[in-house]
Amino acid sequence: MKKFKIGMLLFPDLTILDLTGPYDVFIRAACFEVYIVAENIRSVKAEGGLSIKADYSFDDCPLVDILFVPGGKGITPLLTNKTYHAFLQKQAASAQYITAVCTGSLLLAASGLLKGYKATTHWRSLELLRMFGVEAIEKRVVMDRTRITGGGISAGIDFGLSLTALIGGKDIAKLVQLLLEYNPEPPFESGLPKTAEPYILEMAMKITQPLFDSRIEIIQQITNT
Repeated sequence: MKKFKIGMLLFPDLTILDLTGPYDVFIRAACFEVYIVAENIRSVKAEGGLSIKADYSFDDCPLVDILFVPGGKGITPLLTNKTYHAFLQKQAASAQYITAVCTGSLLLAASGLLKGYKATTHWRSLELLRMFGVEAIEKRVVMDRTRITGGGISAGIDFGLSLTALIGGKDIAKLVQLLLEYNPEPPFESGLPKTAEPYILEMAMKITQPLFDSRIEIIQQITNT
């Protein structure tokens, strides 16, 4: 079986589960070879302070078959970071699939890589994704031709399994799902705005409002809206 090279992007203040959810799927699937890449190979700190080190820098990373971008607070400064945009555009030019989980979709959009495609992101950022002209869909995983995106954070496992099924077949994806014992039974029905109690949703909106506002301002400048 051909192994698809999948390049997984690191950056400061990424959300660790955005990365490790799909990562734990990919390393168990025979159809993938995982490349961890960052601007340089020094360690970066994810949200909460966990350090991660890349295998490749932007300068020495081979061309990959699948490009993957996680999300996190650190996406905000990258929306205008031309170094990241240039790296993603270079890789995307030859990659077969361009993918993201959570607010990683915002960086793909800022890099011009979601124009004309349907995509998803964290529920709080669907409005922001639409500001880029992207048809944003509230769904766990959205597959539109060569673009595959996952919703917020925990959706990374669903995304990883969906991509595995596409590349390696459903049986491999089902095997990985079993190995991961991915059989979610959430203790509460508060995982989406429409199922959360109003006061829980209000707290979530309040907590995320400063980051949301800062991103709106940046995207308005980028898109001249």
